[in-house]
Amino acid sequence: MKIQNQAEFEKVNIFGTGAPNDAFARYFTGKSFLNPLTQPGESAVFLANVTFEPGCRNNWHIHHAKSGGGQLLICTAGEGWYQEEGKAAVSLTPGTVITIPANVKHWHGAKIDSWFSHIAVEVPGEETANEWLEPVTDEVYHQLCSM
Repeated sequence: MKIQNQAEFEKVNIFGTGAPNDAFARYFTGKSFLNPLTQPGESAVFLANVTFEPGCRNNWHIHHAKSGGGQLLICTAGEGWYQEEGKAAVSLTPGTVITIPANVKHWHGAKIDSWFSHIAVEVPGEETANEWLEPVTDEVYHQLCSM
């Protein structure tokens, strides 16, 4: 369900918005927020609720790994998009789970007219590293708005 009003969104964003995602702001178009659900070193898996304001999306990026690795997205509130390079975008709604293999170029974020949250799960692997790439162009993003 699309939710444009932030106060209404907060009522259904069960894992909480968290703080502005300032450390990674240069990799996003628009404002994002980060609410860690586990602490680094607490377990082999790091979980965080990532919230995107309407129209916010992250840059194209790759979760590199020699083996294992990748990312899982568990969509929890609002509506968003996920797209792998060379493939059609996938509409994200609460309950959608996306498995992103290691070494796949992709992006994800909110629809232009909805707040959006997902839990991001970093999949453990060998020699893992994230590579942030170019922003998703307005042209590419706005083509999705007519879908």
